[in-house]
Amino acid sequence: MTIVFKSDPVRGREWAALLAEHAPELEFRMWPDIGDPAAVRYLVAWRLPSEDLGTLFPNLEVLFSVAAGVDQLDLSTVPAHLPVARMVDPNLIASMAEYVVMSVLALHRDLIAYIGSQRARRWSEMRVVPAPRRRVGIMGLGSLGLAAIERLRPFGFPLSGWSRSPKRIDGVECHAGPEGLETFLASVDILVCLIPLTPETRGILDRKAFAAMPAGAGIVNVGRGGHLVDADLVAALDSGHLGGAVIDVVSTEPPPADHPFWDHPKIILTPHVASMTQPQTAALVFLDNVRRHQRGEPLVGTVDRDRGY
Repeated sequence: MTIVFKSDPVRGREWAALLAEHAPELEFRMWPDIGDPAAVRYLVAWRLPSEDLGTLFPNLEVLFSVAAGVDQLDLSTVPAHLPVARMVDPNLIASMAEYVVMSVLALHRDLIAYIGSQRARRWSEMRVVPAPRRRVGIMGLGSLGLAAIERLRPFGFPLSGWSRSPKRIDGVECHAGPEGLETFLASVDILVCLIPLTPETRGILDRKAFAAMPAGAGIVNVGRGGHLVDADLVAALDSGHLGGAVIDVVSTEPPPADHPFWDHPKIILTPHVASMTQPQTAALVFLDNVRRHQRGEPLVGTVDRDRGY
């Protein structure tokens, strides 16, 4: 029974050492060294092989995403009978919550403007807005969104949330569905995007969305680059309607050298590092899921193909 790992080889070597220690009976191989294709039962991947998956691995039993999301996997090419599971690692969730808090505080305390002042050698203070007067909204109320909310609570921000279907969360004003989006957007000074990327959410952060937000609002995109219409964000920042943005994901990674995000004075850009899978925990989370599958138990993080996550 073979596991094939198709992702960063540096992390793959750490996975190999951990699985050799905890599950020596499982053969672990790193792409493209797949060994006997007929022996491969589990594929762990960031990107899928270009070959037809069913033909390449005729006895494959589960496809595992090495990340919390699966939109980087073209599920239309995955055989319908094959279960797909995303990574559900508590450390990955905690890492994302840390990044969200960092980004919200950076926008709340005008860090982008102060960085600009520093570069211009300008000593200029701005009035501090108390946290209870800064409304923070979370798009996406799954495990990542809920963790971010819990980390933000102690600061005293009024919190709201938006999700595909209705949710109830203590102390959070919840909105849902297309009909609730504009009301949600109008009620937030800092917007955090944590929703999965689906055909319905692609381009959701566009000119219309920004126009619905209060003047001076900020954006944090830690979902996927496909959520954001780049040109619309730049236009909203340049016009002064939006005050700043923290961007961790873009449609093309890395963005080309002439992309406006690189040197825009109102944008902090990071290289898709908000939440990073750590081999020390992810490999063991994966192994636990393999054991569950072998015992005939439901997988943790099973993806609903119809919903796309």
